[in-house]
Amino acid sequence: MNERLLQFIWQFQYFNKSELTALSHESVQIIFPGHYNTNQGPDFTDARIRIGNTIWVGTVELHTRTSDWKKHNHHNDRNYNNVILHVVWENDFTTNDVPVIELKSRVSKILLQRYQELLYSSAFIPCEKSIHSVPGITWKSWKERLMAERLLRKAKKVETYLQQNNYHWEETFWWLLARSFGMRINADTFEAIARSIPLNLLAKQKHQVQQLEALLLGQAGLLGPKFKEDYPRLLHKEYTYQRSKYKIGPVHLPLHFLRMRPGNFPTVRLAQLAMLVYESAHLFSKIKEAGSVKEVRQWLDVTANDYWHYHYRFDEKSPFKKKKLGAVIIDTIIINTVIPVLFAYGNYHNDQKYKDKAVQWLEETSSESNSITKGFDRIGIKNKNAYDSQGLIELKNEYCDKRRCLECSIGNTILSGRVKAGAIDPS
Repeated sequence: MNERLLQFIWQFQYFNKSELTALSHESVQIIFPGHYNTNQGPDFTDARIRIGNTIWVGTVELHTRTSDWKKHNHHNDRNYNNVILHVVWENDFTTNDVPVIELKSRVSKILLQRYQELLYSSAFIPCEKSIHSVPGITWKSWKERLMAERLLRKAKKVETYLQQNNYHWEETFWWLLARSFGMRINADTFEAIARSIPLNLLAKQKHQVQQLEALLLGQAGLLGPKFKEDYPRLLHKEYTYQRSKYKIGPVHLPLHFLRMRPGNFPTVRLAQLAMLVYESAHLFSKIKEAGSVKEVRQWLDVTANDYWHYHYRFDEKSPFKKKKLGAVIIDTIIINTVIPVLFAYGNYHNDQKYKDKAVQWLEETSSESNSITKGFDRIGIKNKNAYDSQGLIELKNEYCDKRRCLECSIGNTILSGRVKAGAIDPS
């Protein structure tokens, strides 16, 4: 037994309440168990409890043992002066002035067994064997909650970026857009490059894609004086001029090429990012007013300039292949940058239409394919679109891996026994 499980049992009243009495032998009737308190102070607030012939309104504190009251120094804490009931798993101390009830003999052993199975499961998700017994309506509402939590958490991250640049939305979008182009392995370096090149500086260079490439690749530390080919030598010369003129210098973070597909090399991604900047202006403003996610895909559908048709790296020729930003990376950028910033904009300005648009675009974007979505697919939980896959990623990362089964609607339903065979529609 632990306090979080005990709080769960009390919150949902998963114990035998018949002939309930305090250790002082007074009868106890729980009219309302209280609201679970995640802040400082007693575990539950605004509870209504009949003790003997008197109805008390106040707070409820829970411990695994009665003696924890003094161990936690509650007897000297004024925040606990309004506690009307002390709920314990096991009584080992009888001098507490607050009425005490013990639950050890009143909780189903089956519930405790289910909790142990979830807590110590080594499966992909703790409830892998039971998840299909959860009612479909529970699963649907929980997916909505997961998606809301994920978008709000990402919106908070966007706001931390906004605080760093005086709430400049286009600048923030530029930083996060560059981060997406860097993909997971080079995300930090690409973001640092974007931060080193303010939008007003980009605007001065955007009429020539070679100038933009020189700026991005130079800031990445990829341009030097000893190239054999004319094009990289031209870029190096251009960057040397820009560096002197604008008093800038390359970022001091590494770029990784190893164990990457050539199409994902940072040289190619930076060239594609340069082309996107060249072909677009005030991109986030356009995205806000876009009528559909298809328009956004068209704006992101860029191809690096001709030099890169024959190269993945400078001075290393390769067979002809246009370096077009593929559909998968475009959807990744939409999921991880466009939609979170759009939702954050709606959340910050309290404008529901932008938040609704963000959710709708998730539903209209292809689902992601990664180790998490493949894991759910293996156990029969499908994802039809990015709305589904983002919800599954949130479930796995924020609940399953952290064993937060008590805070999960799926885990709650399984623990309570409110299940039926084949309930979840895996599609």
